[in-house]
Amino acid sequence: MTATLGEGDPPADPARSGAAWLPRTVAVHHVRAALRGAERRGVPVGPLLERAAIAPELLDAGRARVSPEQFARLVQQLWTALDDELLGMAPAPSRVGTFAMMCRVAVHDPDLRSALRTAADFYALFPSGPGFRLVEPERGACAGPAEARIEFDLPAFEDPDRFGSETLLVVGHRFAAWLIRRRIDLLRVELAYPAPAHALEYDLLFGAPSVFDAPRTSAVFAAGLLDEPVLRDAADLDAFLRRAPIDVLARANYGSTVAARVRRLLGQALPGSMPEPERIAARLSVSPQTLRRQLAAEGTTFHRIRDQLRRDHAVVVLAGGTTSIEQLSEQLGFSEPSAFHRAFRRWTGSTPRAYQRGRAAAG
Repeated sequence: MTATLGEGDPPADPARSGAAWLPRTVAVHHVRAALRGAERRGVPVGPLLERAAIAPELLDAGRARVSPEQFARLVQQLWTALDDELLGMAPAPSRVGTFAMMCRVAVHDPDLRSALRTAADFYALFPSGPGFRLVEPERGACAGPAEARIEFDLPAFEDPDRFGSETLLVVGHRFAAWLIRRRIDLLRVELAYPAPAHALEYDLLFGAPSVFDAPRTSAVFAAGLLDEPVLRDAADLDAFLRRAPIDVLARANYGSTVAARVRRLLGQALPGSMPEPERIAARLSVSPQTLRRQLAAEGTTFHRIRDQLRRDHAVVVLAGGTTSIEQLSEQLGFSEPSAFHRAFRRWTGSTPRAYQRGRAAAG
């Protein structure tokens, strides 16, 4: 299963297309989670990692990251090896091609409401799911802005890493945005489980507040978007499916949190030097002190966001194999390569060479 976030399509090479499409790297936690189904089925993971250009040693580095392209190749390898779009998490496999068939039906619906209902009805035909439904507000039920939600029911999933819940939320959200060719700002995501150890990744995944221990796992957005017309056709869908699953990973940063807005402004400067906090605060029409408090309330800091962006850029460039470590160090404003090596190890727990070795192993 895959999807993309709207407002146009990503460029063919997001790693070189400028900051507006700066991809978010994928935590090694998600790499390990994706591999669990293969491990349960006795499928050797070494060849899968090699073909995805991921160095096996990164699995043991807790802070390691991989590029969207590497993760997409790994998912493609897992689809082939398991013939299961749910990667072994559901009680029964969802055969490769199931998602494409759902898309071919939903893309002909007149509006987003109808398309989401079609998608839910389609997956209801399969006992192993994934089960979900569109929930709309009752007329006159709330005084504030009306909210809709895509609500998932995954009681039988074997999902100790929460990878299945996270993936389905991302796919549902971005497929909906792709259908109507516009961004969908999530109001919040609600998770029917306690905050996991990797909860700091959620702002990168969703760009919206996360509510844990909720009754259901849901993506919540403005109900008025359900009236938006479906603007995709069969030709769009063919291109979308051929790229799967890279579009769901290489996406513009449309998050609505303060951290997402700071990330978006800082990303415009890459790969050069980034603005100082005072300049970003001025762009957001707040004082530096207010910006610092707002970011702290979201569990982050200006310097952490800046390091995340430099880390992500470095991982994507190294995995692409077209830029030397020395050139990358200079691009990111380090005085010498050794300083970049130290920063990269602090960011990822690994050396830049480990990412180059993964690329070399894949040929």
